[in-house]
Amino acid sequence: MVHTIVDGTFRQTNLTNESSEYLAKREELRLAEIELMRQRERVAELRRHLPQGAPIQDYQFEEGPRDLNAGDAPVRTVRLSELFTEPNRSLIIYHFMYGKRQTKPCPMCTAWLDGASGVAHHLAQNLDFAVVAAADLPTLRAHARARGWDKLRLLSAGNSTFKYDFGSENREGRQDSTVSVFTRDAEGTLRHFYTAHPWMAPDIRERGIDLLAPIWHFMDLTPQGRGNWYANLDYGTKVHAAST
Repeated sequence: MVHTIVDGTFRQTNLTNESSEYLAKREELRLAEIELMRQRERVAELRRHLPQGAPIQDYQFEEGPRDLNAGDAPVRTVRLSELFTEPNRSLIIYHFMYGKRQTKPCPMCTAWLDGASGVAHHLAQNLDFAVVAAADLPTLRAHARARGWDKLRLLSAGNSTFKYDFGSENREGRQDSTVSVFTRDAEGTLRHFYTAHPWMAPDIRERGIDLLAPIWHFMDLTPQGRGNWYANLDYGTKVHAAST
């Protein structure tokens, strides 16, 4: 234990020149952070105790070789039930905004999946994870190849109604980023457990799945905050300059 308690205050540092005003506000913030953590746990518990979800059909997708650099053929048909690798595991699917009316890959989705690719081997210890897009396989895999997503399972929805049924696509083919969770019981019944969208309310259009991506949380640690930052598919020389 490296932290100390001084005059009843739980100190985060050993600096001796921090003002009393700073320490008081930092303690106020610490207590607020604890309450936020507990509220997140309450929300997670509410989610875990949702009633049994609706049974769903065994949707069909298209998948290329697992090796992203092995080309895009042969293409095989894979069903939702086949994405579960073991009993008593949940399946999380990220609906990637790419394909049909979304002719370019969504920058925010791409940033989200950059992060998911980095932790995919950790997620695999407890759950199954896949990415489904409306884009055809060669188009999807070309983008994934450019991003280095060699640890993600990439699927095209093909002619499936999967994306429409779970609200990540409308009848005109417009796309939305979405996260869905599915379960399969001992009898093999597939059920929908949970779906979330960035658009949570008329006045909340982009924050609904922020908790699943670390980018904004790092920014929120700084005095500048996240501001009006928006992801980009290519930051050009700015990233290079920042990394040299």
